[in-house]
Amino acid sequence: MPINVKAAVATGDGKFIIDTITIDEPKSDEVLIKMKAAGLCHTDYDSLTWGKPIVMGHEGAGVVEKVGNGNLEFEAGDQVILNWATPCMHCFQCQEGNQHICDNNSPVVAGGNGHTPGHATLESTKWRGRAIERSFNLGSLSEYVLVKASALVKVKETSLNFSAAAIVSCGVMTGYGSVVNAAKLDAGSTAVILGCGGVGLNVINACKISGANRIIAIDINPTKLEMAKTFGATDVILAQKEDVGLLNAASQVKNLLGNKMADYAFECTAIPALGAAPLAMVCNAGTAVQVSGIEEEITIDMRLFEWDKIYINPLYGKCRPQIDFPKIMGLYKKGDLLLDEMITKEYELHQLDEAFDDMLKGKNAKGVIVFK
Repeated sequence: MPINVKAAVATGDGKFIIDTITIDEPKSDEVLIKMKAAGLCHTDYDSLTWGKPIVMGHEGAGVVEKVGNGNLEFEAGDQVILNWATPCMHCFQCQEGNQHICDNNSPVVAGGNGHTPGHATLESTKWRGRAIERSFNLGSLSEYVLVKASALVKVKETSLNFSAAAIVSCGVMTGYGSVVNAAKLDAGSTAVILGCGGVGLNVINACKISGANRIIAIDINPTKLEMAKTFGATDVILAQKEDVGLLNAASQVKNLLGNKMADYAFECTAIPALGAAPLAMVCNAGTAVQVSGIEEEITIDMRLFEWDKIYINPLYGKCRPQIDFPKIMGLYKKGDLLLDEMITKEYELHQLDEAFDDMLKGKNAKGVIVFK
């Protein structure tokens, strides 16, 4: 029998409402999840402007409620983290180990515009009598979600903090993976992080876990720089809005490192004007990583590439969910990866407006919607 549940629905005109959606029974490759927590990030707010109705949310954790006939991988009661980059494991990219950019299922690659889900089973979720898409094939800002089994990773820990688990599925994975999987940061190296929001703090934490010797955090918000110290920054630089391309901040980096630039720099601001800024922070043959996913045309002074610098733009920290999520949860359990400390505040679904407002004002490292 279909069920009616409450969810956050972007109405396609820049607004959202908390309304009732209808979810069908799971098919053989689908699983019905009772949501426990859903992380929030700027992408969720951006979904208000995608020009169509959509069930919002793309981070989350919950408990298996029901599985489709023939599904032997999951059973009712399993604790799971949702993953929006669902691999098919058969296409060229999956076979190459690039599960995050699956040719068949990725909502970014297959969807075509970075936002439209590429393989959502539209008829399975309805709003006001019509099929409705789910953000990144998940739609996690809902009491229940129906997803492909390939979108789930089991978590077997007892007394699981679902809020901590929920934020793994985008912000944590993006930050951690950009350091560990993409940049492959060397122990003893130096790193600069531009922007100390949720993703930037996870980059800082991953740099510390990877053994970076100096970790320099840069932001225009003093509060965020204090957070950066908690997550492992050895030095902080308070930047100025009028510092074009953060070139003055780059000079401060050079002074801190004894007349040398950093080995790695990570851009986590999502500000197009700063897309080239990490290149100004790294030494010759250094690695600049564009973490935040800028999707606009920008102009780059090619002299910033001199000499032998590498600039990479990884998606989702090159996530391999069944490999990376257990590693992340292991580091969390060990106390190395700070997930509880990342969560500034928890909200209920009807408080989503307040949660977005706090996020946009920079009050939170990470806000989480919890479901009773």
